[in-house]
Amino acid sequence: MALIVQKYGGTSVGSIDRIKNVARRVAHFHKQGHQLVVVVSAMSGETNRLLALAKELSANPSPRELDVVAATGEQVTIGLLAIALHELGIGARSYTGGQVRVLTDNAHTKARILTIDETPMRRDLARGTVVIVAGFQGVDAEGNITTLGRGGSDTSGVALAAALKADECQIYTDVDGVYTTDPRIVPEARRLSSVTFEEMLEMASLGSKVLQIRSVEFAGKYKVKLRVLSSLDEPESTAPGTLITFEEDDTMEQAIISGIAFNRDEAKISVMGVPDKPGIAAAILGPVADANVDVDMIVQNIGSSEHTDFSFTVHRNEYQRALDLLAEQRKKGLAAREIIGDSRICKVSVIGIGMRSHVGIASKMFKTLADEGINIQMISTSEIKISVVIDEKYLELAVRVLHRAFELDKESA
Repeated sequence: MALIVQKYGGTSVGSIDRIKNVARRVAHFHKQGHQLVVVVSAMSGETNRLLALAKELSANPSPRELDVVAATGEQVTIGLLAIALHELGIGARSYTGGQVRVLTDNAHTKARILTIDETPMRRDLARGTVVIVAGFQGVDAEGNITTLGRGGSDTSGVALAAALKADECQIYTDVDGVYTTDPRIVPEARRLSSVTFEEMLEMASLGSKVLQIRSVEFAGKYKVKLRVLSSLDEPESTAPGTLITFEEDDTMEQAIISGIAFNRDEAKISVMGVPDKPGIAAAILGPVADANVDVDMIVQNIGSSEHTDFSFTVHRNEYQRALDLLAEQRKKGLAAREIIGDSRICKVSVIGIGMRSHVGIASKMFKTLADEGINIQMISTSEIKISVVIDEKYLELAVRVLHRAFELDKESA
């Protein structure tokens, strides 16, 4: 039978009843003869609660000690799930990240995985024991507890699957797969039976919350077969979820667009009237990068023969910080007529590997938005996606009309 890694997020283990439900699902797979490694997050809301306690004591707590505090959330969950499996007569053993020896660098609160020692897990699996591992955490070379940052449990699951060469990594969430767009905005949104790794990577980077981008990148690097499933279904459910695959099948030519992603957490900054000369982009973006502020879309407008306007987007949480940095650079000599910003924008993207072999996607997208009176402020493209920045108030309308224009509510022929 198969070696399967299952990962359950905070919502999936958010209460004792849900932990029991996870235990029943794990037991179901175990009784079918599969070897199982189960990776779990802290119970829903627990990590935020723990970090808030630390912030009550200090406005700037030590990152090392924050990791010590935050890692306890997953430790509770692995113990509870092991106990629940014991009650079902299933042999199970829990491991912290350090016990498995998930070796990371020493960048506390945002560590990167270096290696994993799968030996103790394989020993337990050979005995028929279910292995339960705390996600989101590891240890550095000196034995200090580290955490992996946002999306860390997904990354833990995929990394363990890669180390064990698992047949499949199943990511259980509160949705039953990847949809053409958010069903809360478009009720007609359709669950996809499969998407390519490239499409999933674009969706994750452009605002889809189903999988964190770090875990998708990890899966791509090590060719880990991923499947997204719902933890809220009955344990014996045979729902297929969505398979993230590395091979394009025969229908990819027909499925021109696979989905529409969006991100509300965007802000735009425009540096107006700067000299149109080599090095100006570096002069503007260099200090922003040095401050670890991530820049997304960039547009340099054609101005007069001597001056140009330069616009870029950042995460909304970094908006004021980036504005302040540029204002400081202006005082130090950055020649700009003015610096303006807008935190009421959003990004909407159409994604599909079929775009490689079809023309007219951009014009159809732009016309659809124009017909609704939606002005496009910025445009960014890649081989399989087109992203636009628009006024935030038009986000839901834009997603609905694009979903309808590209007929994403209909099954591919």
